[in-house]
Amino acid sequence: MRAELVLMGRRVDMAQRTRRRALVVGIYITMALLMAGLFLADHWRSSGFYLVYATFAVNWLFLGGYNAGGLIKPFNGQSPRRTEMAPPFLVLGLHLYHPTPGESEYRSDERELEQRDRAHYVAYKVLTIVLVVVWLLANWNTFRPKLLAWIPVSPSLLIYGVALAAIVVALTLPQAILLWTEPDMEAEG
Repeated sequence: MRAELVLMGRRVDMAQRTRRRALVVGIYITMALLMAGLFLADHWRSSGFYLVYATFAVNWLFLGGYNAGGLIKPFNGQSPRRTEMAPPFLVLGLHLYHPTPGESEYRSDERELEQRDRAHYVAYKVLTIVLVVVWLLANWNTFRPKLLAWIPVSPSLLIYGVALAAIVVALTLPQAILLWTEPDMEAEG
C-alpha cells in the first residue's frame, strides 16, 4: 500500500488510518450522492453508465487495485504501461508528477497477498448478500408482482438500481476494506 496520493502534482499523506478511513467514507458518500443525482436526472436511463465510469475513475485516482493508480498496489502484480511520449497534461502545463515505479510499487509480498485475498473474501461475502437481494427482487417482480406494488418506483427500476449499486461495491469494496483495516504506516527513514 502506498502512503501518499499524488493529485494534480500535490502529494497528500495517507499514512494515517484516520485519513484513509475518511477517504473511504468520502468516496462512498460521493458515489451515493452521484447515484441519487443521476436517478433524479433521468432515472438512470442513460446516466447509469456514468456511475460505472465514475467508479473506474475513483479506482484509478484514489483506490487502485484493479487499476495502476491510487493507494493499493495492482492486484495483478504487473507493472503499469509507460509510453515514451510526454503525457498530454504536460503539454497543457499542468505538470503532473509521474514517477517511474520500482518493482516494490506494483508487486505484492506474501503479507500483502494474504491481506488482498482476505479483503476479497470479505467483499465477496457482502456481494453474495447483494446478489441475493437482486435475485429476490427479480423473483418477486416476475412471479409475485403485487409484493413490490407499494414501492413508489417501478420494480424493474429498483432492480436496476440495486444492480448498479452492486457494481459500484464490487469494483471498490476490496480496496476499501484494505484501506480501512490497514494500521497506521510508520515513517520511512
